[in-house]
Amino acid sequence: MTITTRFPPSPTGMMHIGNARTALFNWLYARHTGGKFLIRIEDTDRARHSEEAVQVILDGLAWLGLAYDNMPESQFANKQRHIDVANDLLAKGMAYKCYCSPEELSEMREQAKVEGRPTAYDRRWRDRDASEAPDGIEPVIRIKAKLDGYMTVNDQVQGDVKVAYNHLDDMIILRSDGTPTYMLAVVVDDHDMGITHVMRGDDHLNNTFRQNLIYEAMGWEKPIYAHLPLIHGPDGAKLSKRHGAVGIREFQELGYLPETMRNYLLKLGWAHGDNEIISTEEAIKLFDFNGIGKSAAKFDYAKLENLNAHYMNEADNERLIDLLSPFLKTHHDIILTDIGLKRLMAGMDELKERAKTLVDLAAEATLFLNTPSEYSEKAQKQLNGGTLDTLKNLSNIFEKLTKLTTEAVDEACRSYANEKLEGKLGKVMMPLRAALTGTDKSPNLTVMVAILGKEETISRIQSAIEYIEKQ
Repeated sequence: MTITTRFPPSPTGMMHIGNARTALFNWLYARHTGGKFLIRIEDTDRARHSEEAVQVILDGLAWLGLAYDNMPESQFANKQRHIDVANDLLAKGMAYKCYCSPEELSEMREQAKVEGRPTAYDRRWRDRDASEAPDGIEPVIRIKAKLDGYMTVNDQVQGDVKVAYNHLDDMIILRSDGTPTYMLAVVVDDHDMGITHVMRGDDHLNNTFRQNLIYEAMGWEKPIYAHLPLIHGPDGAKLSKRHGAVGIREFQELGYLPETMRNYLLKLGWAHGDNEIISTEEAIKLFDFNGIGKSAAKFDYAKLENLNAHYMNEADNERLIDLLSPFLKTHHDIILTDIGLKRLMAGMDELKERAKTLVDLAAEATLFLNTPSEYSEKAQKQLNGGTLDTLKNLSNIFEKLTKLTTEAVDEACRSYANEKLEGKLGKVMMPLRAALTGTDKSPNLTVMVAILGKEETISRIQSAIEYIEKQ
C-alpha cells in the first residue's frame, strides 16, 4: 500500500498558519513513508471562491518548500461524481429523500432543544413512501445512519474515540437544488484519490464520525485518522490576528526564512526529545504520529524570531542576498548595483549576526549601500567641534594608506588614539562610526571600512566634516 496524504484547503482567504502546519505534517509523513502528498482545492463554495486565494495557497506551499505529487484537483469539478454517489446510496437504500419544509425543520430544532436530544432532525421521512410527498417541496437526500451500537475512531493522536450511532443525524448529502454537501464531497474525493491517511485539526473530529457514515454505507475502506491539536496564541486563546501575524504570506513579508517556518511549525505539536532545532532532512527521517501531542500548542513569536536568527546565521550568503534584494527595494528603495553586491558579499558574515529577520538584515545592509544623508540624534552628539580634528586626521591617515585592510585600519586607529587621545580608542571609533553610518551602531567598524574602501570611506568622513563645520 502506498501511503497517500492530502492537504485540501478552501480558497476563501489567506493561508493560515494552522493550515500550513497541517500541510507540513501531511507532507512530512508522506515523505517519511515514501508515499504521496496530494493537493485538493475545496472550491465548492462558489460565492466565496477566489482564484487569487488559490494562488496564495499554492504560493505559500511553494515558499514553504512543500512540493506535491499531483496537479491540484478541484472539488467543484468533481460535482457530478458526488451526485452519482448520492444517487447510488439512494438506490441501495442507504439514503432517502426528505421532503421537510423549512418551517418543519425549524420546529424540530426547537423541540430537540427542549428535549435535550443530540440531533435535531427526527428522521420523519426515513421510512415514508415518496407518494406521501407534499406538493412544491424539492427533496434533499439524507444518509440513513445506523440507530444502534457505537462507532469507534482509532485516532493516531486522540486514541480510541467512541460515539453512539443514534447521536449521529441523518445528515444531508445532496441539497434540494441538486448540489452535494461538503461532507459527501470530501469522502468521495478522498476515496477516489486513494487517501490512506487523513491528518487535520481536531476541530474536525466530529466531522469524522459523520463522514464515516458514508464510508460505511458505500462499503469503502476508511482512512487512518490523526486529529492534530489546535494552535493557540500566547494568551491561550485560539490564534487570531489580534495576536499578530497569522498568515504564511505575512511571515514571508516579515522576513522569515522558509526553513525557519518548517522547523517552528514542526515543533508546534510535535516533539522528538529536547531538540528544538530540527532540519527538514532530519524531520523527514524522524516524523511519525508518536511525536504528536494532544494538547493545544502556543505560538511564541519571540521564539520564532530567535529561531530565524539561527537559520539566518546558517544560511548561504549568496542565497541570503537573493532573498534580501526584494526587501531592499520595498523597504529602502534600493536596487543592488555590482558595487553594492560586492560590499554585501564581503560584509554578510558581519551583517547576518546582527539580524533576526530579512527586514532587519535589509536595514543593516543599508549601512554598506547608502552614504548617510542625515545623522541620528546620537550620531550628532559625536559630530561636533571636539571631534572635528579627529575626523580630519583620520581622513588624512586613510588617504596615505596603500589599502584599507581590516588590520591596517585597526592599527591606524589605535596608533592615533595612543598618540593623540591618551589611548582612548572609543574617542576615535565613535565619531568614525557616526560619520560612516549616520547612527551610533554598526557592524565591526574596521571590517566595514575595509569593505567600503578608501574612496567611499573618505567621502563619508568628508561629508561628516562638512556637517560639523556648518553647525
